[in-house]
Amino acid sequence: MSGTSLDGLDVALCRISGNGVHTKVEPEKFYTWPYNTKFKNSILEVFAKPQIDFQKLTELNAVIGRTHGQLVLKSLKKWKVKPQQVDVIASHGQTVFHAPKFLYPQAKQNATLQIGDGDHLAVETRIITLSDFRQKHVAAGGEGAPLAVYGDYLLFSKKGANRILLNAGGIGNFTYLPASAKANEVFVTDTGPANTLIDQTIRHFLPGQSFDKDAQLASTGKPDLALLTALKSHPFFKQKFPKTIGPELFNLEYVQAAQQKSNTTGISLPDLLATLTYFSSVTIAEAIQRVTGKNKFDLYVSGGGAHNPLLMQGLKVLLPNITFHKMEALGITGDAKEAVLFAVLANEALAGGKTDFGKRSKIPSVSMGKVSFAR
Repeated sequence: MSGTSLDGLDVALCRISGNGVHTKVEPEKFYTWPYNTKFKNSILEVFAKPQIDFQKLTELNAVIGRTHGQLVLKSLKKWKVKPQQVDVIASHGQTVFHAPKFLYPQAKQNATLQIGDGDHLAVETRIITLSDFRQKHVAAGGEGAPLAVYGDYLLFSKKGANRILLNAGGIGNFTYLPASAKANEVFVTDTGPANTLIDQTIRHFLPGQSFDKDAQLASTGKPDLALLTALKSHPFFKQKFPKTIGPELFNLEYVQAAQQKSNTTGISLPDLLATLTYFSSVTIAEAIQRVTGKNKFDLYVSGGGAHNPLLMQGLKVLLPNITFHKMEALGITGDAKEAVLFAVLANEALAGGKTDFGKRSKIPSVSMGKVSFAR
């Protein structure tokens, strides 16, 4: 799994048995391979931009696939596992553009694009590869995201337990798992930015750094309420659930426009980061409150935001009826969760069926993933 934070490739080695609600996963190994600056910058040249060098995109489709394949082999060597012992690779690829129709009024349908072709992984590793999971979701009427709901429901739904599974990656999203454990009452939605605006701001003002580690800079600043109001003014935050979004909207231009609107262009970097961090906390919390109300829920958090103490502190203050847990309480580390969930999607495509989430959830009942043979 490689997400919109572009920090590296998450590789999880999983042993899976069963399918559907009987799926059992044992995550045996996990490692994140950090991207070097050159590789990361090559992705940033085409990432979430409406106009790009198309030749670079075409080349990257192969380069990312081959690089991910090499990192899979390095992982297996590190863990002393032979490639022949692995049944299948589940590859998310690298999202370079996400275009839900509501954001582009002239568009004819929802669209999303992930590159890092599965054929290159299969040839590089000699392992059957499933990839390009999001296209079937779009083809069936979805927006291509978030996909976490499929694995979240199969692995973590429990009768009698009200649960929220929050992924605070580049973009925040959560899966709502009610105590009824009924698939047709489950849903998933994006909330807005989690880390993406913080990370983009750090890269812009402090070249060579990728994120505000432990919120060290943001913690020395103070949120600016005028800027916060401007940041929250976009219609996205009033849209009905479910909804998806990406850095195509939430980017530096979005922040700069909000600064112009609120007359805060002279704000200090610590104050700007404190405001962006609180913006993420507030929009995630408000989205969760819309579905939980004053009811008691258990929340399990994963993604890079789980390591941001300021963001997490904000969430805990804003959600007093929520009991917070680490993903480890459910048997999977928060950092490994997304990679594990794509392994589950591959297992469902190869050995499972379709889970009917009903019409209200707007979750397509489909199996996802294209097969690339190693031979």
